[in-house]
Amino acid sequence: MSKGITKKEENYSQWYNDIVKKAGLADHSPVRGCMVIKPHGYAIWENIKARLDIMFKETGHVNAYFPLFIPKSFLSREAEHVEGFAKECAVVTHHRLMNNPDGSGIIVDPEAKLEEELIVRPTSETIIWHTYKDWIQSYRDLPLLINQWANVVRWEMRTRPFLRTAEFLWQEGHTAHATSEEAILEAKKMHEVYTRFAEDYMAMPVIKGVKSENERFAGAIETYTIEAMMQDKKALQAGTSHFLGQNFARAFDVKFLNDQNTDEFVWATSWGVSTRLVGALIMTHSDDNGLVLPPKLAPIQVSIVPIPKPSEEIDKVAFDLKVKLEAGGYTVFYDTDDKKRPGFKFADHEMKGIPVRIAIGQRDLANNQVEIARRDTGEKVFVPLDNVVPFTENLLGDIQLNLFQRAKNFREENTHDANNWEEFSDIIKNRGGFVNAHWDGTVETELKIKEKTKATLRCIPLDGEVQAGKCVLTGKPSKRKVLFAKAY
Repeated sequence: MSKGITKKEENYSQWYNDIVKKAGLADHSPVRGCMVIKPHGYAIWENIKARLDIMFKETGHVNAYFPLFIPKSFLSREAEHVEGFAKECAVVTHHRLMNNPDGSGIIVDPEAKLEEELIVRPTSETIIWHTYKDWIQSYRDLPLLINQWANVVRWEMRTRPFLRTAEFLWQEGHTAHATSEEAILEAKKMHEVYTRFAEDYMAMPVIKGVKSENERFAGAIETYTIEAMMQDKKALQAGTSHFLGQNFARAFDVKFLNDQNTDEFVWATSWGVSTRLVGALIMTHSDDNGLVLPPKLAPIQVSIVPIPKPSEEIDKVAFDLKVKLEAGGYTVFYDTDDKKRPGFKFADHEMKGIPVRIAIGQRDLANNQVEIARRDTGEKVFVPLDNVVPFTENLLGDIQLNLFQRAKNFREENTHDANNWEEFSDIIKNRGGFVNAHWDGTVETELKIKEKTKATLRCIPLDGEVQAGKCVLTGKPSKRKVLFAKAY
């Protein structure tokens, strides 16, 4: 099966598309730019969603749901926000269809034009803040900590499954606070939640930082981001958390009576991650044999394959191992499909990224052992039957750590410092990866660098060294180095 995958080094884009298709993650749909998420791909998203939902609730947030359709007038209330999304909006103009009088099919009923057009949700700040006006009256109603799991539509012209689609799934948190300090603390807290999730569960190292003014979320005062490096050395924005100040509260007149009995506008945050994280998993860990998944997010963590086919003795051992591993909280699949040969099953499980495979054959059982293979390295070992369960549990933990360390090593090997324009442009053009370089802090310079190299300012790292220098492009004073890269 793996022979159908284009090699990474030959064509990274096609390699990615091949894995999406052959690992059974998604299909193209009849609607341009949209995708059908297949069961295996959706199971990965479900695991991402389940773990994040727990983390959100541990930090005091609750889930709600808001309408898919947003009145056009709502978007116009916050000027910077509407400008940021205006070119990506899908617009509903009519509410009814009718049979064409000439009998040629269905047409839009010209008499069914809406009085006000509706925008298919590109993000929910406007409709949520319209609602919060009714929910918030007093400081006793704050903080309001709401999260929504939903789909959104942004009319993308160049699409790729999971990474950039016209419709995608995500979560969006929207919180309201009595003070700016509380709101900033909230934005930073969720930034840290995303960081922990990316590194502890996705095994994907990230750089924490803030966006430049030019790259901030539309309507935000500050945008906190996590940036990851993919195996083609491009950056991927993996999650963002925004301090919105009082912009949306003012736009929708959301005030509260403070403890001094004075009206005041509330302070806001929003934060979100999407099905883009499935694409990030593919591009961070996978290889030319297919998908590679970190055990903590793999829908199936252990597969068991009978050699050459099930038998009473093999079944007994397999089901015993399955029960014991599942009792420990692991997901196990015993592949008893007798229409498929073991070699096909091996390739299929490898393609789908199952972290650990246990092969049980009559000859192995005669020696009181089984063969265990790990997906990340391909290493195979024979393990005594009475040690299979603890060995497998330890192996899953080791795979999780190895994937993180491997990705971190790759990022460090491909992160460079540039002290002048010649070094900067050479790295971007010939070596790729992340570049730490001084920048004079102006939007004009940021845009010129992008125009000249197609590299964007990914973030101003929060834990980077603060040391004055000169901008690599203009030579003007710079307070510190920032992170540039070509990106998705």
